[in-house]
Amino acid sequence: MSGLAQSYRWAGFEVSGSDRALDNPENAELFAKLRKQGIKIYPQDGSFAKKLKPSLIIYSTAIESDNPDFIAGENVEKRHRAAALSDIVKFMKDKVSIAISGSCGKTSATAWTGEALYNLGLDPVVLNGGMINSFCNSTYTGNFRPGKGKYFVYEADESDKSLIAFNPNYSVLLNIGTDHYSKEELVEVFEKFLMNTKKGAVIEEELFGMLSKDSYAHLKIKTVSLANSGSSEWELVSYHGGISQKAIYNCKEKTIEFKLPQPGIHNASNALCVSALINLLLPDADLQKVFKSVESFKGVHRRFEEKGFMPNGALVIDDYAHNVEKIVSCIKTAQEISSGRVFAVFQPHGYGPFKFMRDPLLPELEKCLRTEDKFILMPVYYAGGTSSFTPKAEEVQQEYEHKSSIKKRYFFFSDRISAGKYLQSETLKNDTIVIMGARDSSLALWAEELTTKIK
Repeated sequence: MSGLAQSYRWAGFEVSGSDRALDNPENAELFAKLRKQGIKIYPQDGSFAKKLKPSLIIYSTAIESDNPDFIAGENVEKRHRAAALSDIVKFMKDKVSIAISGSCGKTSATAWTGEALYNLGLDPVVLNGGMINSFCNSTYTGNFRPGKGKYFVYEADESDKSLIAFNPNYSVLLNIGTDHYSKEELVEVFEKFLMNTKKGAVIEEELFGMLSKDSYAHLKIKTVSLANSGSSEWELVSYHGGISQKAIYNCKEKTIEFKLPQPGIHNASNALCVSALINLLLPDADLQKVFKSVESFKGVHRRFEEKGFMPNGALVIDDYAHNVEKIVSCIKTAQEISSGRVFAVFQPHGYGPFKFMRDPLLPELEKCLRTEDKFILMPVYYAGGTSSFTPKAEEVQQEYEHKSSIKKRYFFFSDRISAGKYLQSETLKNDTIVIMGARDSSLALWAEELTTKIK
């Protein structure tokens, strides 16, 4: 929402907004940058609707009908975030629009695409769900980048099916998972998304095989394969993790050795998708030049971000992982770079999502965790609004521990001080700690605090 607010302000609109967490200290820097751009911010108590009398209220799926701002602005036109993003895309009708979607990796791939185009001197506009490190400065937060070039890159969210509101020139479908819906339901959503795409698309090969041909027959398509099967023009031949951190690709009958700027096979996949997209946009560009622009990626805030070391020498990583696929991917990446154990700490980002992942998460953890690795659950993050307040993290931890093939693998701590003391006492120099969770920006601050003295 903050990225969308910045895009509207940059486009010349008067923008204000409200936030439940206005007084939270971890949000102070973000709000200061928004104010610097002329965006006014109010508590979410209805006061801004009364004072400003706005002509339009833009809201996200998380906002409920009894929200104080909705009540105070009951006679004001309201637009969902996705519709408002679609409007800003239409407002920039002179731009070539590129929508990035998929179950996992959208934020990183959107950032990566924007940064690659920037590295090629194309000065894109970028609107993203996460803070892009290269685009963060004293004025802009990093999830929006103004630009004078012809490309507009944005993240399209499948979690609430809002991506079907867009009509991009080009689209990317990175993968398919079960974060929010069944694969069958998601396939239908992705097909509608492709039908709304105008010129071309990059699609991961497994997902491509699930789609109806009618959904993409009008498009120029590039498929990306991780199987090295010879069935795709863009394929990952091999991935080398750990210190070497590189990938070998077959691209248009050429072998490319690529130094990954981010660890993890999922990033090898993301880099290949971004490179295929750049080639789709710029078919005459030299492939080596394209890959060099992709290789220079500086990452996204809270995407496998190294925060430092605990006093005992254990490495601390902060990551936005919040669904089954992302949690497992994050743990596997930590295992790649660590010569010791992995202590995976997860704060669920809401009771609804936690309930949805409760059953599928355990078997994936049992396959992923090594004998000495640990998985720690923290209390579910509650951001306000209506909730069932179930399941409790403690009861899920007890269930996981009871069903686990290895005892003393799953732990629960009711607060961060207790968890921090446990990590300080149990981890060793070569171990790696990963702090995972979405929505709660204080997780990044906690990860930083772990690298200092434990109180």
